[in-house]
Amino acid sequence: MEHRNLGHTGMYVSPLCLGAMMFGAFGERDHDTSIGIIHAALDAGINFVDTADIYSQGESEVIVGKALAGGRRDDVILATKFHGPMDVPLGQTGDPNQRGNSRRWIVKEVEESLRRLQTDWIDLYQVHRPDTGTDDDETIAALTDLQRQGKIRAFGSSTFPAHRIVEDQWISKERALGRFVTEQPPYSLLVRSVEADVLPVAEQYRMGVIPWSPLAGGWLTGRFRKGQDTPDTHRAKLMPQRFDLDSPGNAAKLDAVEDLALLAEDAGIPLIHLALAFVMQHPAVTAPIIGPRTMEHLESQLGAMDVTLTTDVLDRIDEIVPPGTNLSTDDAGYVPDALSDPHLRRRRTD
Repeated sequence: MEHRNLGHTGMYVSPLCLGAMMFGAFGERDHDTSIGIIHAALDAGINFVDTADIYSQGESEVIVGKALAGGRRDDVILATKFHGPMDVPLGQTGDPNQRGNSRRWIVKEVEESLRRLQTDWIDLYQVHRPDTGTDDDETIAALTDLQRQGKIRAFGSSTFPAHRIVEDQWISKERALGRFVTEQPPYSLLVRSVEADVLPVAEQYRMGVIPWSPLAGGWLTGRFRKGQDTPDTHRAKLMPQRFDLDSPGNAAKLDAVEDLALLAEDAGIPLIHLALAFVMQHPAVTAPIIGPRTMEHLESQLGAMDVTLTTDVLDRIDEIVPPGTNLSTDDAGYVPDALSDPHLRRRRTD
């Protein structure tokens, strides 16, 4: 199997990364079933596993730790993330010191992740989202200290805008600190805005790129088609606004999926393989993250590692979804405070 350098860390990973978000209360609740899926992925040649503390409030990390116990840990590049609230479910108000990117929280939460994962080190420790309440100098300095202590091997970012990626590289150089060596952006056939800036910037700084949701949250599995009701999926229940088929953005996605499905049929490959191979073939991408909930999901995705899309197919994809565009604004993954808070873009007049 092909292995790709994770940025320029010297850690080599498979061209697909196994995402563990769906293991635990968020998806598959049975631990033994989830462990079986992880083992099947490892047996198929995947050596890269990504999780996060917030996935099912730590349960995903517990499951991954169980799966890698008994001798499998040394053969896996293990990644996890911090940032989200751990005292209350995502979206609820809780203790502001039980989340974020502060040194105080990072130093505490890395120990919790190490305990849940049953390991002495984390290969890639990632900031799950930007935090406007914490200087990035503090975050990078704290991560550098963990790296020097041997608790983490490398650190990266997730869903950071391009300008912040550049700023953080400057901070690391000016402060003589470690640097973010990976970025984890949303990227798929339907979500292509990162092609305009994030991917070129990551490539310029020789960062590894680990795209999340390469199947666009299930839109590219073939289950979302015109003339059908919204599928009764886990994601559709948890994030109904992203799966409202009457919204203009999602209507555009349905049209694109129809054309992409026909293109996949003409190419003689499943739509799932078309979607994953497209992301894998971008020169800046290291390994897209797949997030199976069942063994069937995993088996339907593994074959994409053997698919190479021709130039004609890639050109046709560009005609269906223009490069650098998102068909729905809800798929950006991160909305800056300057857009979500009107007080940050308007002078007060009252």
